[in-house]
Amino acid sequence: MSASKIVLRIVGISFTVLVFVVVVYGLYQIGIYSYSYGYRVFAEPPMEQEDGSDKLVQVKSSMRAQDVGQMLEEKGLIRDKWLFVLQLKLSEYNGNLQPGYYTLNTSMTAHEMMQVMSGEEAEGTGKTD
Repeated sequence: MSASKIVLRIVGISFTVLVFVVVVYGLYQIGIYSYSYGYRVFAEPPMEQEDGSDKLVQVKSSMRAQDVGQMLEEKGLIRDKWLFVLQLKLSEYNGNLQPGYYTLNTSMTAHEMMQVMSGEEAEGTGKTD
């Protein structure tokens, strides 16, 4: 074998190993992100600890889950509208959000907000007419 064939073979093997490492690292990162997002579906903490601040929101009968999520994200009540949509779809409140004005707090979890907006009362919150 000539030296150039040996060099080409070494470069080829090195490239194959590099591609393999990049693919494995990418799969590892996707796994970490997926686990983190999946964990947040069931254990997302509120935006602020104790007290927080009250925000008045209006849920209209024409609003979809994405619209409610967008509004809550803009008001600073949740971090991610798509996470809220997924949480809503997986909860018992899916399709049960009632139109109206609600006072929500930044120290509430998404589940507590869904509970209030579905007409069930949560501690210290409620529907405002």
